[in-house]
Amino acid sequence: MPRFSVIVPTFGVAGRLSHALDSVLTQSFGDVELIPVCDEPDSPAAAVAAGYAARDPRVAPVHSPPSGGLSGARNAGIAAATGAYVLFLDGDDELAQGALTALDAALPAGVDVLYFGHQRVHWWEGEPSTPPLDKAPEVLGVHVPAWSAAYRRAFLVERGLTFPEGHFTDAGWGGLVTVAAERTAVLRTVCVRHHLRRQGSRLNAPGEHHFELLDQVERVLARVAEQTVPAARSKALFGQLFTLVLKTAAHPTRVPARRRRAFFRRAGRLYRRHRPAGYRVPGGSLGVQHRLLATGAYSAFRALRGANRAAAGAVRRVPRPRMLRTRAFYAAQLRRPLDENLAVFCAYWGRGYACNPAAIHAKARELAPHIRSVFLVEPDAVDAVPKDVEHAVIGSRRSWEVLARAKYLVNNANFADAVVKRPGSVHVQTQHGTPLKKMGVDQSTYPVVAAATGSFTKLLSRVDRWDYNLSSNRHSTQMWERAFPGGYEALEYGYPRNDVYCTATAEDVARVRERLGVPEGRTALLYAPTHRDHSTGFESRLDLEAFCDAVGDRFVVLLRAHYFYDEGSGRGSGRIIDVTGHRSSEDVCLAADALITDYSSIMFDYANLDRPVVVYADDWEVYRETRGVYFDVMEEPPGRVARTPGELAALFTDGSYADPEATALRARFRERFCQFDDGRAAERVVRRVLLGEPPEAIPPVLPLAERRPAPAASTLVRS
Repeated sequence: MPRFSVIVPTFGVAGRLSHALDSVLTQSFGDVELIPVCDEPDSPAAAVAAGYAARDPRVAPVHSPPSGGLSGARNAGIAAATGAYVLFLDGDDELAQGALTALDAALPAGVDVLYFGHQRVHWWEGEPSTPPLDKAPEVLGVHVPAWSAAYRRAFLVERGLTFPEGHFTDAGWGGLVTVAAERTAVLRTVCVRHHLRRQGSRLNAPGEHHFELLDQVERVLARVAEQTVPAARSKALFGQLFTLVLKTAAHPTRVPARRRRAFFRRAGRLYRRHRPAGYRVPGGSLGVQHRLLATGAYSAFRALRGANRAAAGAVRRVPRPRMLRTRAFYAAQLRRPLDENLAVFCAYWGRGYACNPAAIHAKARELAPHIRSVFLVEPDAVDAVPKDVEHAVIGSRRSWEVLARAKYLVNNANFADAVVKRPGSVHVQTQHGTPLKKMGVDQSTYPVVAAATGSFTKLLSRVDRWDYNLSSNRHSTQMWERAFPGGYEALEYGYPRNDVYCTATAEDVARVRERLGVPEGRTALLYAPTHRDHSTGFESRLDLEAFCDAVGDRFVVLLRAHYFYDEGSGRGSGRIIDVTGHRSSEDVCLAADALITDYSSIMFDYANLDRPVVVYADDWEVYRETRGVYFDVMEEPPGRVARTPGELAALFTDGSYADPEATALRARFRERFCQFDDGRAAERVVRRVLLGEPPEAIPPVLPLAERRPAPAASTLVRS
């Protein structure tokens, strides 16, 4: 029997779950059982947990249905636990170093509950805080979260203690434990680092669920009435519970306005029915609130609450005027009803009709023709928009009108900061690549990148508009959760722009090659380096003329610079074709028989074609240190790796760029990063978002082995 069982509910925390699990498994005290509780066997978190279980026998994942919520997950963990003591850890929190050693040393024989210190860590910035444990252990009760204590498992089993269903389960659990525990102790050492979520606690959001706090209070007080509880403990517990109740009743937004009087009256009835004999109300304003609750004086309580808010100096924020005519026009449009059949699309900050938004737009015209779709573009991109695509120029009155009225807003970057997220509107963030480099708030510790990114506060205000966020693989799902913390739903549907890699034919490939000017019979190598944040312009980083001289005339190079640049540095020699200005990167990939890139996300998209990929990593160490990366592509490459121009040329002259070892590397890479791109991503998005079909009706993802990527033109690279 292990000394400790650590139970970790994992719902919605796949991006940080590995940190929580590592914090347990790397403890110097190793006599531990780790129980991740996953809501679905195939969820992102379940995949993380399964990987740990395969590597460490101390990890024993269990499953609890989503309908059970947090209480169900913890109860499933308790049922599976075999340790002498049980601890709970949120999936985005961490055990402090040395925590289990400290707990083992501090646990007296037979103690039922050991409360310990924890540190609250802001999700991104600010100093951590350590709430004091300044009460006697037998009356700590509901003030201590479930994850800030160790519980003797035999005590839980003997008393039949489980987490009560519903919201505020920690309050109910803490009260029930306080009633039942006979021996308690306190360790003031910090054992858990609790990461405060950017969105705050869901329990603090407005809604009817706050009535469930009264359910938990009633449940605990009924248990007190059934048992003989020492008077001091009973009074302390009563005071703790009604401190929570009054905090909710006094909050200006938690309980809906029409329901506040009902909440107060029910709380008052509970107060009068269960008030312990001899209970003395606290002093000050809190004592006044106790007395008003006891007498049911809601009008006086409401007046007191309003006076307190006024004294605190609540001030309504007024937006600063900017471009007054445009702002006034936009504000007027916002007062008009949403157009339920209007969708607005934008890609790459208006650079053109491209990427995932364009693919969704095209599929919407097929499956949802009743939706009017408008694509937003910059003035210099208007001529490149297909003639049959309705568009509006960014910044024009028409663009602001459709932004104000549209039910659906789809973007692969972000709409302008001034765009308002209207109630009832649906914002879809499609993303435009799989993250190798650090993204979003994860860039904050890299000065060069952070300086270019600008205000992270503004970035997160844009994230708060998202309702859905697309993902093409489980890695992306987890990294987006970390990089862009928000309340959106992850759609693991694949990238719509990549559908063509599974639907294009040999004839389509031939037409694209002819359009790009690829000579017949030549093997086309796409060279697509990524942007360097420390550079001010496009740098090829490879002497393409010298490379072409080295590899011979059977190869031609397609140069595509990062989308930040309008053109690359091709000289038009016939051996180098600059395709940077071509609208569709998907066309360019279809035309290429193999890809040469450094750290660009194009490698993840191109891998869907199952054609050779070579990583040219001449500055990997510099890039990793200045930009930050999520994994070491040198250790998990999609194919062969070259560090010098000579090594790169040799891979093509001797054919090893497409040999069995390169193929095996690509297969492993595809298993991890080509999970959801099966040719039906756009259809899934349209059906779920624009047509409102339920998740269970969405076409499932075709297994990787059953997909048939578009064929390459050259027989030289078939493997």
